[in-house]
Amino acid sequence: MRAVIVTNYGQTPILGEVPTPRPGPHQLLIRLRAAAVNPIDRSLARGDWRIMFPGTFPMVLGTDGAGIVETVGEGTTRFAPGDVVFGQLMIPPIGSTGTYAEYVAVDEDAPLTRVPDAMDLDVAAALPTIGMTGLALTTMLAPLNGRTVLIVGARGGVGSMVTQFAAGAGADVIAVAPDIAAERMRRYGAAEIIDPTAVSLPEAVQRAHPDGIDALIDLVSDADRFASLAKLVRPGGSAVTTRFVAHVGGLEAVGVTERNFVLPVSRPLLDRVAEAVVTGHVAPPPITRVPLEEAPAAVTGSVRGATEVKTVITMRTGIGVARMRRAR
Repeated sequence: MRAVIVTNYGQTPILGEVPTPRPGPHQLLIRLRAAAVNPIDRSLARGDWRIMFPGTFPMVLGTDGAGIVETVGEGTTRFAPGDVVFGQLMIPPIGSTGTYAEYVAVDEDAPLTRVPDAMDLDVAAALPTIGMTGLALTTMLAPLNGRTVLIVGARGGVGSMVTQFAAGAGADVIAVAPDIAAERMRRYGAAEIIDPTAVSLPEAVQRAHPDGIDALIDLVSDADRFASLAKLVRPGGSAVTTRFVAHVGGLEAVGVTERNFVLPVSRPLLDRVAEAVVTGHVAPPPITRVPLEEAPAAVTGSVRGATEVKTVITMRTGIGVARMRRAR
């Protein structure tokens, strides 16, 4: 099968040929139709996470994907051939269940769930990491009704989702995003938008909220920047980072809780994200679609559609999803 691979840490990704996997007992073989590009995919390929998530080579890149169950191994009961599924497959050893490929074999108890009939597979592939992260962050800080939440990095995939989930939970969201994304942030329910390229973010927040904010969700800052922004949180509030740069306990004396966010990947969480999208409570971020042939460029960032938020790799071969669903 074709797959985007690296043969060692730090190498430039290429489109290569690797053996098509076969499902073992209690496994399923998924014919992938779409895979999302996430920043962590580049980090995994560089080896940044090799201690926590060791890799295998050739490493097939990608963690989020959607496709059709083609065959199942002996003893598999949870899924059947023809099921349309999606999920996050960041399963050690990294590279053994990569989604930038035509097929993937995975245990039936992996964080996978069925794609709702009303959902496009490209959208389904885009959702696992960004959707679960956005919903889990909002849940972590609940209740949010009437609270002021500053979201740094609101323009991106996770930012798009957490802005909507937080606004939907009743928060007064301050979205930090460039002017080009301002209209989209307003549609997502943001009460305020700050362009960090036009003004000093800390000064702008302090002017508008001299008594402080209730919560900070920071998706992009380094340790120094996060520490600076965390001081905007009033006593009793929380400052959360997805970059794992929080000095936990550093602001305990002033009553502010600093947290390093770790995504609690689960099937129920994935189902809740899917339900929120198909019911219209949240919208997926803008998607750029590229064929598998262009995936190596997508990983390195030199891909068309740079103004869009989420890149999804598409594999368009074989029987269509609609036909598969009619056959079930």
